[in-house]
This record gives sequence, C-alpha cells and structure tokens, in this order.
Amino acid sequence: MSERWLGITVSGAEVVAVDLDVPATGPLVVIADNSFRLDTNEDRATAYLTIHRRISQYVQERNIRQVVVKKSATTRQAATLALLESAELRGVVAAGAAGGGAKVLFAAKAQLSKSFGARKVDEYLKDDSFWTAEITGTLKHGSREAAFIVLCEVRPRDA
Repeated sequence: MSERWLGITVSGAEVVAVDLDVPATGPLVVIADNSFRLDTNEDRATAYLTIHRRISQYVQERNIRQVVVKKSATTRQAATLALLESAELRGVVAAGAAGGGAKVLFAAKAQLSKSFGARKVDEYLKDDSFWTAEITGTLKHGSREAAFIVLCEVRPRDA
C-alpha cells in the first residue's frame, strides 16, 4: 500500500512543496509540484497565517501522512535578515503541516550528503538519469531538492 508524503523547501519568500505517492517498492510518483509565495501585499503576520492555512489544508485534504522539511543551513557569518525570515517561514510551514495532521520531519542537506549514497546532494540533483529511475511524473528541475529529501527518508542508501 502506498502513502502520501510532502517534501518542502523554503527559500526567501517561496515554499516549494512536492506531493509524492510513495509505494512500498519502485519509483516515487509525483502527484503535484507546487510553489507558494508569501504575499507581499499583506503584513508579514497575515501572510504567514495565509501560508500556514494553505499548507494545513493541503495536508489535511490530501491525507498527507508525512512531511519532510529541509532545515536551514548554518553559516559561519552573521545571519542575514533574509536567512532569518526564511527560517521563520520554514517554522510556519512545519506548524501548518503538523496542524494538518502530518508527522513532520526535518532534513539537513549536509547530513544527507553524508548518509545517502556516495555522492553529494547537488550531484544527485543534477543527474537526470538518477531522476528518471527514482521518480515518475512531472517534476520541475527546481523542485528536485524537495523530492530528494523525501526519497532519502523512504529509500535510504548506504553511504
């Protein structure tokens, strides 16, 4: 029996959410490849509430059981306002997914590079033949990372 998963990445004011059907074996199936933008015409708190509701409703209405959110990357320099605002939005998205009834997991890109296969994440993201073998359905190139964090959870490989 298959299960619905959602992989989410946040960059700036954009949320990329890839909805995947995960069968027991075989390639993952892309159900939807969505992007949500924070509404700059609303005050920030209201825009966060809008995103929270959209994610929560999406998860609940589609019976998404698991959500994987890409963690913030650490930096040696001082955090910029953009980095902090992305982190805020990431928290809003995670809370929305949990509010919709999904279990929320977090994945760090640096950890995935060490624990999934022999290559770095970016090498997998660029490899078209890898994606042809692992995913069926239409997936935008820029959404591969959101699908990849789900793939790492459901189809782990030895590093």
